[in-house]
Amino acid sequence: MNAPLHLPQELHAPAAAPERDPTDSRRFELLQKKLRTQTGKAIVDFDMITEGDLVMVCMSGGKDSYTMLDILMHLRKIAPVKFDLIAVNLDQKQPGFPEHVLPEYFEKIGVPYKIVEQDTYSIVTEKIEPGKTTCSLCSRLRRGILYRTAKELGATKIALGHHQGDILETFLLNMFYGGTIKTMPAKLTADDGENVVIRPLAYCREQDIEKYAGKMGFPIIPCNLCGSQPNLQRQAMKEMLLTWQQKNPLWIKSMFTAMGNIKPSHMMDRGLFDFSKNEMREAEGAFTGDILFDKDESITLDGVNGAFAIQSEALKRAP
Repeated sequence: MNAPLHLPQELHAPAAAPERDPTDSRRFELLQKKLRTQTGKAIVDFDMITEGDLVMVCMSGGKDSYTMLDILMHLRKIAPVKFDLIAVNLDQKQPGFPEHVLPEYFEKIGVPYKIVEQDTYSIVTEKIEPGKTTCSLCSRLRRGILYRTAKELGATKIALGHHQGDILETFLLNMFYGGTIKTMPAKLTADDGENVVIRPLAYCREQDIEKYAGKMGFPIIPCNLCGSQPNLQRQAMKEMLLTWQQKNPLWIKSMFTAMGNIKPSHMMDRGLFDFSKNEMREAEGAFTGDILFDKDESITLDGVNGAFAIQSEALKRAP
């Protein structure tokens, strides 16, 4: 009688199906093409990047900034103009911030980068009462440091990862809480008159960016490490837009289109349009640049001026 044949366990078990690459699908290809096309169109429409630019790509570690860097690296290879990129992350010394994640990612994809270490966390926690949102003051401090870094690097453009949703939310915030019609522009010259800020993802929807970042497997860093309470007003605008999107997606599309189709003669801004002569007024001085409305009850020292006074203190503490 023949002895039974004992095969190794791995020969008994059915072969495991190979892991499928989440980016290897027609649906992903269409999503990637859509985001790349929208970003390229925004860059062209607003003349964001020109020959010889050094673009400082601001990286927070969130889905938006990863997606922006990924698409800009692709466009750099195929664009008709030559430009360079440098990724910059501001390490604000928040508790638990994984300092290794972004440098390792930058090394992996082969992009030049700079990590700026600046303890704005302790400044913000010192100035803002516990339980209050710190986002407004934190963003102002961060902006000042990034502007300074851009000058040090010789960067001609500063790229931020704001998307269509951010722009719409800011538009509603300004209208409902600020009594003004303005939003995050796709391109602007900063108040210092030197730095030029661009938002390449201006035409991209947050839902698409979130799907793309998930498929790409970017090492996302959470944005709540500081323990700050969320900006409830901005969250309310986000929820309102989501409700409108569910009722009729065309409302959102039309609203976004309207921001690029303004008729000053059919508004009520007498400083912008001379109704006695029925013509546009000549601009008297520069338009307000990068001071965007972001209401925060904890900032009471003449609003923006108080924030910039604290920002000056942060810069003095810079190493």
